[in-house]
Amino acid sequence: MTYAFTDEEPRVAEQHRCLAAAYDGITTARLEALGVGDGWRCLDVGAGRGSIARWLAHRVAPTGSVLATDLAPVDIEPHPNLTAAVHDITTDPLPDEHFDLIAVRMLLQQFPQREALLDKLIRALKPGGWLQVDELDTSYEPVLVAADTALYEKFLAAKTEHMRSRGGDPEWGRKAAVAMRAAGLVEIDPRPHIGSRHAGSPELALQLNHTHHLRAGLLAAGMTEAELVRVREVMRDPGFRASSSVLHSVQGRKP
Repeated sequence: MTYAFTDEEPRVAEQHRCLAAAYDGITTARLEALGVGDGWRCLDVGAGRGSIARWLAHRVAPTGSVLATDLAPVDIEPHPNLTAAVHDITTDPLPDEHFDLIAVRMLLQQFPQREALLDKLIRALKPGGWLQVDELDTSYEPVLVAADTALYEKFLAAKTEHMRSRGGDPEWGRKAAVAMRAAGLVEIDPRPHIGSRHAGSPELALQLNHTHHLRAGLLAAGMTEAELVRVREVMRDPGFRASSSVLHSVQGRKP
């Protein structure tokens, strides 16, 4: 299976910008509650442009370290406690029992071997280390007010079909806690979060970007170019309102 999202710039840059604006506050608040601080060794998997990795680097200074990995890390701001590395989580190794904390956001659900990847991450944790998995469940993202509800819902359904065709599970966010418990973690703590898609919100900007970023997949799933143009107009309407997907932020500790 191939990754659902292309590596086409500037779509990737906009994807990372929207994700950071919409979800960094949730991710960092949960990490802060764990007490991450000076001396911790941390891994940020699928770090993108490194907003979470940079936050962690400030927290673990001066003696800790953060490794930010991605297939193509881009423009990650340097920090003395931060190292960025090209790394494919599906094929490249990780050191065993090395990290105090591993954070992964909106990545595992993209791959059919997500449970095997979860096991791999847990092996890389020290005993007592923490794993935080933040993943979406797109089964709940109802439209509330729209000029063309049916077309917007067709767009959502086409996205889901495209993700599944690439081996992903767009609903895996609500299954992550059970998967983490089955993998042997303890103190499992899932927290669901719902946002709003409206004019000016990063959650809506992300959907607009998807009409371009996932264009080929959406067309293959049955949308037309005219429908993509129209659904952008629907979402840009100042009166448009919809719920976001549910973000499940799940923490678990390695015994």
